[in-house]
Amino acid sequence: MGSQIEKPHGPGQSTKVQEATIDKLDDPDWAWAAYKPDTQRPWNLALAGHLYRRAAFGANWEQLQQTLSNGPQQTIDKLLKPEADVAAFNRDFDEHETAAAGSATTLRAWWLRRIIETPHPLLEKMTLFWHSHFAVSAAQIKEARLMQRYVQLLRSQALGSFGALLQGISQDPAMLLWLGAEVNRKAKPNDSFAKPLLEVFTLGPGHYTDKDVQEVARAFTGWFVLRGQLRYIPREHDDGIKHILGRQGNFTGEDVVKLLLEQKATAQRLICKLYSWLISEVEQPDTKLIAPLVEAFAKDYDLSKVVATMLRSNLFFSKAAYRQRIKCPVEFALGIIKGLEGLVSTTELGQALAHLGQNLYYPPTVKGWTGGRYWINDATLVGRHNLSMELLQKEKPYGGKLNPWAIANKQGNTTPQSAARFIVELFLQSGLDSDIMDTVLKSEDLGGNPELALRRFTQAVVTLPEFNLA
Repeated sequence: MGSQIEKPHGPGQSTKVQEATIDKLDDPDWAWAAYKPDTQRPWNLALAGHLYRRAAFGANWEQLQQTLSNGPQQTIDKLLKPEADVAAFNRDFDEHETAAAGSATTLRAWWLRRIIETPHPLLEKMTLFWHSHFAVSAAQIKEARLMQRYVQLLRSQALGSFGALLQGISQDPAMLLWLGAEVNRKAKPNDSFAKPLLEVFTLGPGHYTDKDVQEVARAFTGWFVLRGQLRYIPREHDDGIKHILGRQGNFTGEDVVKLLLEQKATAQRLICKLYSWLISEVEQPDTKLIAPLVEAFAKDYDLSKVVATMLRSNLFFSKAAYRQRIKCPVEFALGIIKGLEGLVSTTELGQALAHLGQNLYYPPTVKGWTGGRYWINDATLVGRHNLSMELLQKEKPYGGKLNPWAIANKQGNTTPQSAARFIVELFLQSGLDSDIMDTVLKSEDLGGNPELALRRFTQAVVTLPEFNLA
């Protein structure tokens, strides 16, 4: 069957991802140098799809074709700084959120819609990253507006300054309420924020002592959350000398943040987490490999620069990064929706994603979502299968808003066979062995009602292991 199927309209480029030599993968100079396509490692549809899976939430066919035309570096330029008025877009959505901020469930729906429509998908991708790193759950927050402000804080610095973000988080009412740190008196310092600050948000385990935690708690005394507002009460601040991380002084909370940013362990921990998010979660990176990034990041904590370095790199466009991360539920669902250029009920979608283990505004612990293989088990695999079926069927709950047949026809694929091949290219960029490709193509009867048949076929494609990998 495979030899008779028509090709979809589009470039007939090779979709293989060429392997770099092992010695180069271990060489920091080569790894972090900007990728320049050549005959050995050509720019192709597979790499275009890879870029949009990591730096966005998938792409439609026209975006993939434009990316092929523009090349990797120009595309990354636009992902980092879109030509559209992103500030105006976000102001508009902020107003909608404010008007509807009666519950975290409503905010969740608006965030998902923002992700679908945003002209700056990388910004939302990084906001999602920080929502897990600086995890706050609405389960402990009575006022939804505090959750709205917390996510707005994440978004404001998602590609900005980690220092500014850390400083903002240390004074965020939602964060303090979530951790039980809304009261911090001089007579009884509260370490509920101090320990996560050191262990989760910055240094990591093994880089601080219990005494450091106690002293950091003293530095933050005087801060309270009263009626949803952050207040500082000077008489409740302990202005005595503190001993923190080998330094001593009359430290305040702001001083602590500065001390933490001076620690190499903070920069290294952040680079490792960004590496897992953008490059590969299969194994921790070698210290030597990431050393140049750690050194550069520690100088200014500029997130845009380090994200740009990772996305532009030879390593990012090598097999060491290709499909080396499991999609979180949001990435899985949005990849289908973005590819088919639709807009579905995000209220319904938010609930479905919660059942798959990723309830936005409700991370499970202060450590956020574990991710990786924890996204995949017998229950969530069935859940992903059911969600894809619901998204692609004509009936409720999503009402047939996603129509693979219409999208295939739009790109000039008017026969069932060429439409099917197009769907594989759209969602997998032909990243399948030929025998697997033929098996998928044969798995559905493409005759009869072509629209219905292509809906079923598309579901078969998006439930393949390859589609579940970012």
